[in-house]
Parts: sequence; C-alpha cells; structure tokens
Amino acid sequence: MTLASGLLQWHWWQPLLYTLILTHFTIVSVTVYLHRHSAHRALDLHPAVAHLFRFWLWLTTSIKTKEWTAIHRRHHAKCETVADPHSPQVLGLRKVLLEGSELYKEAADADTLKRFGNGTPDDWLERNLYSHRFGNFSGIALMALINIALFGPIGITIWAIQMLWIPFWAAGIINGLAHYWGYRNFESPDAARNISPLGIIIGGEELHNNHHTYPNSAKLSSRWYEFDLGWAYIQLFKALGLASNIRRGPVVYRQADKCLIDADTALAAANDRFRIMAQFKRQVLSVHLRQDHRIRASAGRHYRRLNQWLTQGQEQWDEARQEWMQEFFSKHPELHTLYHLKEELDQLWTLRTRSKDELVEAFKAWCDKAENAGMQTLADFSAMLKQYSLQPVPVRS
Repeated sequence: MTLASGLLQWHWWQPLLYTLILTHFTIVSVTVYLHRHSAHRALDLHPAVAHLFRFWLWLTTSIKTKEWTAIHRRHHAKCETVADPHSPQVLGLRKVLLEGSELYKEAADADTLKRFGNGTPDDWLERNLYSHRFGNFSGIALMALINIALFGPIGITIWAIQMLWIPFWAAGIINGLAHYWGYRNFESPDAARNISPLGIIIGGEELHNNHHTYPNSAKLSSRWYEFDLGWAYIQLFKALGLASNIRRGPVVYRQADKCLIDADTALAAANDRFRIMAQFKRQVLSVHLRQDHRIRASAGRHYRRLNQWLTQGQEQWDEARQEWMQEFFSKHPELHTLYHLKEELDQLWTLRTRSKDELVEAFKAWCDKAENAGMQTLADFSAMLKQYSLQPVPVRS
C-alpha cells in the first residue's frame, strides 16, 4: 500500500465502478425517499430504510430532508410563477441549469420551511447532527476522508463527482431541462416534460410530465415503453415488506357493462381527466388525421405540426396560425367539430369544484354531442367514458 493508491490496490475500473454505485444509491435516495416518500407521501417506507436513506444523504450530499421537501412542495404549489423556486420559464433555462443549488439555498427561508415542511423528521439525530449547522457538513467531510483513504488522491476526484451529481442531475437537468424540453403525455397545467422514456440515470425522474400530472403517484411511468427504475426499487421494497401504502395516481375503474352517466361516472372521469384528454388526442384526433388522406393533402408542410396545434388552446396560436387554422377548418368541418369537442371536454373539468349536478349534466351533454356527430371514433370514446366509476368491478360469484 502507498499513499498514492490508498488502502485498496485498485485497477483503473474499480474507482469508476465505486463512483457509479455510490452516485446511483444517492439517486435512489433522492427519488424514492426524498421525492416520493417525503415530499408527496406516495408511499410509506419502513423506518429503518427511511433512516438509511437519510443517513446516506447526510453523508454524500448534506441535503436536509425538511429543506428539500419544503422547496419541492412549494415548486408544485407555485409552479411556473415568480414564487416557484426554480422555474426556467420564469428565471430562464441557463440560470436554473447552472445555479440550481443556489436557487435551493435562496428558497430555504423560514416561511417556506414552516408552510411546506410539515411531516418531516424532527428527532434527536436530525436536530443535533443531520440538520445541525456544524454536523450538516461533517457528513460530506467524512465521505471525503473515506474516499481518500480507499483510493488515495483520486478519492478527491470521486468526492467532487459525488458533490456535483445531485446538483447537476436533479437541480439542473430535472428542474431546468425537464421544464423546457422533451415530450408530453399529458397536458398538465405547467411546462413539465418527459426528457426520456427510460428513467434509468436519474431513477425515473426523467418522466417529469407524468409526475406533474399525477404528483401523488409512486409510479412515474405511464406508457408501455416507459421505464421507471425508482418504481422497480419500490416494488422490491414492497416484496421485502419495507414499503407499504403505495399510491398510483387516481383510483378509478372501468365497468364494461356501465352505460348510464351518473355522479359516480362524472366524478371518476374528472379524477382521471388528464389521461382522458391524452386518450382523446391519441384515439380520436390522431386517428382522424391519419385516416383522412384529404387532410394530409390540404395541410401540406404543416401536416406534421397539425396534431400539436390541435391539442393546444386557441390562445396559444399566434395571429398567422389562427388565420391558417380557420381557413383549414372551413375545408374540414368534421375536424373543426373534433377540435371544439376537445375544447369543451377540457373546459368541462372546471365544473368538478362546483355543483356535482352541473358536472353530471355537462358530462351528459358532451356525450350526446359526441354520439350525434356521426363519427364512430367519437361514439366509441363516449361509450368508454360512460364506463368510468369510483367503484371496483363487482366480483361475480
């Protein structure tokens, strides 16, 4: 053993593997413990597992559970406004990408912690070590000493990568890029996007649009081709009896033999409104665009963007686009009908916070319009909506 090699007589690949394993466990600690368990209460973790994650974050990042939780909850409550701690739509992408950690520190004021930090650890260890002004930095200092002892001077490089890992991937990429670039499964009321269908590097946080649509769901993947590594770990913890009360978005059911609209139907559909709007886009609008060859011919160079424009509200169209769309609708009145039905369905959900009777009547009126429009895709979609229920499918004996 020499000072240059540390306690381990290592080969070139061993520090690399060591770094990847440690940073990966840090990612799992953030996505499963901090994000899904602490901030959103999407699952309960066994106290021993929760404390292991808390200890690891103290050792490798100096993140305080209460601060991170409070700032993230504030982000959801004030998303894309001046009160959002880290919105690239307000602050600019460059600032959030490069100064993500500083934005967290600025947002960790007493008012934010008091208002959004409820339900986080407040035991002796938290007060005297993990969140103590001196103990807070002793963890990452201990991590530096461990790395140097194991690998010699290169341990400093390993430690630096560990310190940059979460600020880069979470504070920068997720808080910045995932609110600026990527694809959207759902029209959530913010700019959140999925930056990749494979949530592996950041443990599933890549599926950010899915998360902002159903923030209290422990599972972040939604489509068949999406993969959420954090969800795989949660399933493992569940199998080992270390995770319970796991939530997966709105609890709704579909009863195949249901065909009457009542309060149960309307409330269940309202709970699942984001998925319903996404289905309308895929199963009605997109299908009609593909099947009507006249649309492709008359849309010309705008055909590829037409689907995107039809899922937007008219307030998002500039003057030139509005003029083009009105002219296009005059050539294809059936598409105009679909667009207006999409807009009316989107507006219908605003009634969920008002009278239950109003919601039911509006829901019936929309389904009647859809069924009388003379298009099979609309009739099928209306029939699917009528199957919604808050009650599970009865089990036949």
